Amino acid sequence: MSYKTTDALMRHLRDSGIAIKGCKQKQQLINTGYFHGYKGYRFFENSQRRLPFVSYNEVYATIQYDSDLKALLYGKMMYIETAVKNIALESILTNANSESIQDIYDKLVSGYNNAPAHATTEQKRKMQQNKLNLQNSIQANLAYAYKKNNPRITHFYNNVGYSDVPVWALFEIMTMGDFGYLLSCLTYNVRDDISRRLGLNISCDTDRQLIYKYIYTLKDLRNAIAHNAVVFDTRFRNIDPNNAMRQCLKLEIGLPYVNFKTIGDYVILMCYYMKLLKVSRTEIKAFIREFEKITNNYKQTVNSNVAAIVIHPDLSARMNILKNFI
Repeated sequence: MSYKTTDALMRHLRDSGIAIKGCKQKQQLINTGYFHGYKGYRFFENSQRRLPFVSYNEVYATIQYDSDLKALLYGKMMYIETAVKNIALESILTNANSESIQDIYDKLVSGYNNAPAHATTEQKRKMQQNKLNLQNSIQANLAYAYKKNNPRITHFYNNVGYSDVPVWALFEIMTMGDFGYLLSCLTYNVRDDISRRLGLNISCDTDRQLIYKYIYTLKDLRNAIAHNAVVFDTRFRNIDPNNAMRQCLKLEIGLPYVNFKTIGDYVILMCYYMKLLKVSRTEIKAFIREFEKITNNYKQTVNSNVAAIVIHPDLSARMNILKNFI
């Protein structure tokens, strides 16, 4: 199978109805890549929804829009992840009255023996299985960090004065997904405590699942940003929001609906978290304005058929509701 040169790829794009010519656009195609760039951005959400581009300028503008979104979201996402971990950690240390990982397994993680009274045998078995999976995942994390000579972990194992890694050091190496899983394995009382410390609206969250469901939701976006995957059309989305996830944001912010099918909903969730974390109004509003600015700039650079697919028609109204909430 023969490969296509950049010139041949440009001819192929022209044959497909996309105007492209000149040294500048050739260099843009080389830099963004035909496969990562054009093939990755020529559709919205899935390959069946092709974006009706008429020029390579529009393709490049879409790649740029996606890049600008990632740059805007990354710092705030790191801030939210760190802050929520620290709030959860404080609750865990207080509730266990210990920094020992073993004590946390014994006292705070749901299993067969400490399941709620109303739990069925099957539910108890599932909790116990989750507890064992959690232990496996934590041990694997620690083993990997030790193998990679991570000083946060080797410090404890290579020091005769210490017998084990404290939970706060584990939190330093935990991925957002592992953190979400740990939260999901905690007993109801601890999840309730973390939810209240954070200030989540728990009126519609009877099982106290919001604390980890929202982390899983943000984790999908965080990983897409970190791995330079496409984010503008939320194709990274792995989770269907349950009723509590929808109701919480609808009640708190005053939105007519929430479905996480557009990037705007992820911006809304991040702003909700920043408000809970007492980030200043000025900073959150500046973040929203920047999101609106890069979205409006993008809208000016593509034809109206592309804009109609990429930018949800009620995005502007939803951002106004969000700003009123902030």
